[in-house]
Amino acid sequence: MISDVPLGAFLSGGIDSSTVVALMQAQSQRPIKTFTIGFQEDGYNEAIHARRVADRFHTDHTELYLSPEDALNVVPMLPGMYDEPFSDSSQIPTYLVSKLARQAVTVALSGDGGDEIFGGYSRYTLIGSIWKYGKAIPRPIKIAAARMLQWIPPQRIDQGFSLARPFLPKALRLTTPGDKAQKLVPFLTRKSPQDLYYQALSHWDNPEEVVIGGCEPSTVRECIAEFSNGASNEEAMMLTDLVNYLPDDILTKLDRASMAASLEARVPLLDHRVVEFAWTLPPSQRKRKGVSKWILRQILYKYIPPELIERPKMGFGVPIGRWLRGPLKEWAESLLDGDRLRREGYFDLAPIRQTWEEHMAGRGAWQYHLWDILMFQAWLEENQRRPRAFDVAPAAKCASGL
Repeated sequence: MISDVPLGAFLSGGIDSSTVVALMQAQSQRPIKTFTIGFQEDGYNEAIHARRVADRFHTDHTELYLSPEDALNVVPMLPGMYDEPFSDSSQIPTYLVSKLARQAVTVALSGDGGDEIFGGYSRYTLIGSIWKYGKAIPRPIKIAAARMLQWIPPQRIDQGFSLARPFLPKALRLTTPGDKAQKLVPFLTRKSPQDLYYQALSHWDNPEEVVIGGCEPSTVRECIAEFSNGASNEEAMMLTDLVNYLPDDILTKLDRASMAASLEARVPLLDHRVVEFAWTLPPSQRKRKGVSKWILRQILYKYIPPELIERPKMGFGVPIGRWLRGPLKEWAESLLDGDRLRREGYFDLAPIRQTWEEHMAGRGAWQYHLWDILMFQAWLEENQRRPRAFDVAPAAKCASGL
């Protein structure tokens, strides 16, 4: 918080950002400036929760509700903003909340890093449960269940959960259950916890079938294998995220989005002393009776009632699946045009067009798979329009070990 310029914080209303804001406000004599992005679509809007937390701490709170048109206006900026094909759709609200904050402050604190060092991602618990209970289920039954889930449209699953929600325990009151069911499908056929986790980090099951002449580097697999020796399954997942997902996705996204808005973003939970301390904690301090980030919650509960933040984890997602079927449809269709893909020579036409058509028809929730391709295509288009000092050549076949 030491700064010669105006300073504030991003606030989602979740554990991490609320803890950062609580500690900031506790040592500030004036209201901390906080900023939140909201969405009209159900299942993605955290602004309501952030407002409650802001009211509790009496912060100087600003919120902005995004429309699909707001996202559409940002999309053309992404290739130049990230300077590489970067495919995390939350890059859009991250830039917009940075732009919002920059209107009032020059520096903003973020809660990023809490999930990786305190074991907060739901996939840690999910993978442990799938592996624990799935081992007893015969493989043919799991394959049949996967096929059934694959053919049920996500919208139908969302509708079913909506009707059943009042009767479900809190642990099963999921946000976007249709999307989560689609993600569950490939997990049902994996043969080890390591395979399960690799699947959790992946979108396309076999990228080499999508990229012509391509193969996937083994970097993440090597990390998972290395950290699995001597560590628990959950610690292996956390360590893998700490050296891969955190720097290569989360922090890259935050840094480039904030810099594009001329905002300096700081990440206090990743102070090296906090990270080093977190890794000395026994598992019971990270998770207790199924509650993740237990020790971090105990700090936050000194400042705020638990009921204000106890809810299913949402993440900083955007309704990109719905937007691709709506206001982003024309833009996406132009980048995924069959003749264009064939002419450029990077991707196999068939799986991409099939994925696009299934998504548009509501037979699958493939927005993240498609966003990978779209971000490459948008970056390629930008470089073709404004050539750099290098050439973008079609993919060459990977050499073994490279």
